[in-house]
Amino acid sequence: MDQLDRRLIELFAQHPRVGVLEASRRLGVARGTVQARLDKLTASGVITGWGPELSPAALGYPVTAFLTLEIRQAARSGGHDAVGEHLASIAEVLEVHTITGAGDLLARVVARSNADLQRVIDRVLESPTIVRSSAVIALATQVPYRVLPLAGSLR
Repeated sequence: MDQLDRRLIELFAQHPRVGVLEASRRLGVARGTVQARLDKLTASGVITGWGPELSPAALGYPVTAFLTLEIRQAARSGGHDAVGEHLASIAEVLEVHTITGAGDLLARVVARSNADLQRVIDRVLESPTIVRSSAVIALATQVPYRVLPLAGSLR
């Protein structure tokens, strides 16, 4: 990634609805250059999507929690893949990561209320491969998910 790539990414991050022609005008480069750079950044996996970012809270899910899950490690249990498939079937599960430390998986979930969070946790625990869980509720977001600073830090 060079300086033009970084400027292009910053422009689309700040103004996601700007078109290629307008981006070329704002950056002072040819429209074909902008399109070629976007194609390259997409093909290489740097740009992973163009969809809208949604707010769980605005959709009616203001409670965010993180679940640490311990799973059975026996080969016949299906392990991480089986649990991953189960968790993917639950709409309130936003993301799941395999982790090191006290648990095996970390899941970010949302709920309509603290009481509804219990329903979500109960759905998560329907998997017989999960043997133990713990939950923490997020009180506030100090730094939202972001990647843009990484692009700016590349030299």
